[in-house]
Amino acid sequence: MTSTYPNPETAALDAEFLSLRERLVERAPLLGGRDTGDHVLNPDMGPCAKAKGAPKDAAVLIPIIRDSDGASVLLTQRTAHLSAHAGQIAFPGGKIDPEDGTPERAALREAEEEIGLASNEVQLIGNLAPYLTGSGYRITPVVAELETRPRLKANPNEVADIFEVPLSFLMDPANHETHSRVWQGYRRYFYAMPYQERYIWGVTAGIIRSLYDTVYA
Repeated sequence: MTSTYPNPETAALDAEFLSLRERLVERAPLLGGRDTGDHVLNPDMGPCAKAKGAPKDAAVLIPIIRDSDGASVLLTQRTAHLSAHAGQIAFPGGKIDPEDGTPERAALREAEEEIGLASNEVQLIGNLAPYLTGSGYRITPVVAELETRPRLKANPNEVADIFEVPLSFLMDPANHETHSRVWQGYRRYFYAMPYQERYIWGVTAGIIRSLYDTVYA
C-alpha cells in the first residue's frame, strides 16, 4: 500500500523553496537601492573601478536543484585557456546581448550555450540586486529552480567542469571567509568559500553572499 503521509524530507525541501521565492518577491522592491559588488569590501576602489564610461551589463544564472538529500547549486569551472578568469569557479552567464532584451533571457541563453541546460528545465524564481565588479560589469544574478537533475554537457571552449555544492553549505555564513591579495600594489579583499577541492572566490562568492544577505540574513 502506498503511504498517504507526506515525506518529511520532501516537505522540508518544498518549504525551503517556498521561503526562497517568497523572500525574493517580498524584498524585490528593496533591491533597487541595494549596493552590492567588489567595492563593498574595498570602499576605496569605488564601484566599477576599471570601467571607462557606463558599466557593461551581464547576467548569470544561479541554478538550484531540488534533491531528496537537500538543495544544491550548480557551478562551473572555466577552462584554463580563456583570456579572462581562466580556471575560476563561475555561474553560467555572460554579457547581455541586444537581442536578449532581458537579464533572464541572457542568463538562460548562456546556460544553454555553456552547459547544455535547456530553458524548459528551468523555473525562474527571481533576481538579486545587480553586482558591480571592479572590471566594469553590472551583473544581474537570476535565481532559478530545477525540479530534477538535468543531463548537462559542458562546452569545452568555455567550461572545464560542472559540479554541485549543497545550498546549506553556501548559505552558512560560517563558510563565508574573507581573503585578500595584493593587486597592482593594493591589498584587495574578497569573499571565499572553499569547498572540498574547489576554491570559490571573487565575484562568484560575492554573488553567493548577496543571495544569503537577500534571503537568509
